[in-house]
Amino acid sequence: MSDEYFYGVTLSSSHQSETWDPEAKAEYPRSNKLLIRQALLGPDAKPDELNVVQVETMCLQDSIKIPVAILKVGETRQARLDIEFPDAPVTFTLIQGSGPVHLIGQHLLGALVEEFEDMEEMEEEMLDEEEGDDSQFKEDENKRKGAGKRKTNEDEDDDEGEPKGKKSKMSNNAKGKATSPKKNAKK
Repeated sequence: MSDEYFYGVTLSSSHQSETWDPEAKAEYPRSNKLLIRQALLGPDAKPDELNVVQVETMCLQDSIKIPVAILKVGETRQARLDIEFPDAPVTFTLIQGSGPVHLIGQHLLGALVEEFEDMEEMEEEMLDEEEGDDSQFKEDENKRKGAGKRKTNEDEDDDEGEPKGKKSKMSNNAKGKATSPKKNAKK
């Protein structure tokens, strides 16, 4: 069975750090993945104060500490993050400012992790198809515009006699035989 849970944490001067580590708890024996979607600055944040959220997690061989959001009242009250953490533990720390900063995301358990990845792939394919549809629409529109232009050129050609830039058409002579285009060109 797979499950998806809302994940949220508030960092402030009184609670500067939070660690996500479901594998340390016996209640989550299945695979886990954390998705942080957004960082929001709370309404009680102080004006002109930078609030910096840092994340610490494992990369290939070492741990890495890096800021993921810098928020300030009057400038940036929210940041869309869309960060995935496939491995625990993950520690979020308010390294500057007094907050409050709210981190919002999803905690995926078990098979849902694979289903979510499949869903992301489907979304990407749909976006690619939509882009393809847009370009196909533009091509069709250009063809329609081009067809309209061709009609005006053909109308002009009809007024002058033979169409310009086209091979001459075969015509029947009085005896019902077709003459060659070369003979028509000599006349």
